[in-house]
Amino acid sequence: MSALVLDGKALAQKFEAEMRERVTALRESADGRTPILATLLVGADPASATYVRMKGNACERVGMKSLAIELPEDTSTETLLARIAELNADPDVHGILLQHPVPPQIDERACFDAIALEKDVDGVTCLGFGRMSMGEAAYGCATPKGIMRLLEHYDVQLEGKHAVVVGRSAILGKPMAMMLLGANATVTICHSRTQDLASHIRQADVLIGAVGKPEFIKAAWIKDGAVVVDAGYHPGGVGDIELDPLTERVSAWTPVPGGVGPMTINTLIFQTLEAGEKAFA
Repeated sequence: MSALVLDGKALAQKFEAEMRERVTALRESADGRTPILATLLVGADPASATYVRMKGNACERVGMKSLAIELPEDTSTETLLARIAELNADPDVHGILLQHPVPPQIDERACFDAIALEKDVDGVTCLGFGRMSMGEAAYGCATPKGIMRLLEHYDVQLEGKHAVVVGRSAILGKPMAMMLLGANATVTICHSRTQDLASHIRQADVLIGAVGKPEFIKAAWIKDGAVVVDAGYHPGGVGDIELDPLTERVSAWTPVPGGVGPMTINTLIFQTLEAGEKAFA
């Protein structure tokens, strides 16, 4: 069987071209203004700094602007909350991203939840998660929402299918499960402590690997013809799933890298553009 490659890199490039046209049209109708994504980086973690820079570059590629705010490692929760309040009140800022993780002295959940719902383009607030889970308007967490956009583009059928999500994080596993439920899939949530994990995975028509451990999910556990989405990325270019033995016997799969990752950043920019369009309407 020739499996379908769910190419997130190519799709993100396609979506960027479409967004450039929307940004151009928006600029013409909004007196030259463009949507602005504000990024908050606390500390000097090299990986976090790279991710923030990539998001700024993605904004630039579609004609949007980014506002990079860097705060020192010893920043307090109160100081960070004050900066978020300033951005909430700034009409020129349409999306706010607080780069995870923050230093240990900061109450990350309190700071996430301080982001205004209409500017929560990374889908990290409890309010946004609750609204999304209830089928109400909210921006989805960027990675699971990016996965849903990827599956939709490739016409992967979810209704009535058994989807197994391996992982339960607040910004990936849990919202992923809610989005799949919203698409009428039957969903099982597993994690690293699930007993007899292999038996659950063998039932999956659609498998989402989001457990955060390199090649934790073995190819032998996955049935022929399944759709396999690997949301992990680890040193050596491997994900959460043992992919190499699968590429000829599953129906569709995401490469690592080049599958889910590009769609995460693309979705963040896409939702910032949507927020800008609503603000300028």
